[in-house]
Amino acid sequence: MIGIITMTEANKPFQKLKRQFEEFSDPQKAIKMSAYMKDHFSFYGIQTPQRRKLYSNIIKADKQSKQINWELLQLAWKQPQREWQYFVCDYLIALKTIIQTNDLARIKTFSRTKQWWDTIDQLDEVYGALSMKDKDVKTLMLTYSKDENFWIRRIAIDHQLGFKEKTDNQLLQQIILNNLESKEFFINKAIGWALRDYSKTNPSWVKQFISTHQDKLAPLSIREASKYLH
Repeated sequence: MIGIITMTEANKPFQKLKRQFEEFSDPQKAIKMSAYMKDHFSFYGIQTPQRRKLYSNIIKADKQSKQINWELLQLAWKQPQREWQYFVCDYLIALKTIIQTNDLARIKTFSRTKQWWDTIDQLDEVYGALSMKDKDVKTLMLTYSKDENFWIRRIAIDHQLGFKEKTDNQLLQQIILNNLESKEFFINKAIGWALRDYSKTNPSWVKQFISTHQDKLAPLSIREASKYLH
């Protein structure tokens, strides 16, 4: 049974992790990290291996107890330093098998705020795991594929990455068709990635899709999609 953690309990790991983030902060690296992200976010300047090491015990404990500490995640997400959002994404991916459909409202908050490719491309894995368990999430992905926010559309396009033979290619097709002729780089890149990933499992389907829709597919999408096709 998945338990509910109180705000008091959630605050303890938050304060501990905050002290650790501050202890391992590196102002010079923080400047470079922020620049790499087009200065959209501030950073502590902690590189990925060290950052993940700092909160590995938090994730391990909650995974073992099958308790999702939503209060901690919400508190972390609100923080200005980008490492906090990375923590949330790593946590959700690690516990994705116990996330339930009724948790979508919480995940939606994460996917619609502080948006950039670095978090969006992790959250699509969480949506993907849910879609495996609940067919209603597939309907939600169709809705997302027509959202006015292109980051949300990107989640829909790429949520089946890594599904291989479990890919719902009819769903994939409709989601991509809903985004053809887009001028947005992050959408056209996502389309290419989705097709390239599926080409490893079903190259003939991808070849046919490209042939049928090549007049509307962006050159970037075709180039990415064709990487493994012969």
